[in-house]
Amino acid sequence: MRKTILFATAATLMMAGAAGAQQQPTLQPGTPPAAPAPATPKAESAAPAIQSVTIVDIKELPEATQTQVNQVVAQRGDAGLQKLRSSIDATPKVKSALEAKGMTSAQVIAASMEPNGSLTLITKKAS
Repeated sequence: MRKTILFATAATLMMAGAAGAQQQPTLQPGTPPAAPAPATPKAESAAPAIQSVTIVDIKELPEATQTQVNQVVAQRGDAGLQKLRSSIDATPKVKSALEAKGMTSAQVIAASMEPNGSLTLITKKAS
């Protein structure tokens, strides 16, 4: 289960990095725009493409894993959680998987992305 927690943290960071990469840099007046870097044909993407989405409620996890997930969530803070939820809402495949289960990104507290493209969302129902 530690692997799941590590992947949840890594997925959060990857999604946050992808959102940050979309921001346009500001240019100083009179500075010409920089030429884009040439693309390398064998460049690997930062995150694998999502092949499947699994949704798991935190109550379905063993107690030790629940504690680890809650610790990761607490360390990440509200800003990290908002970035994760924004990334989910911006990804139609993930958003529709949640909607099919009658859920929204507001119930997601962590995510785990496996190298094979399997995304696991850990949810928590409002109490």
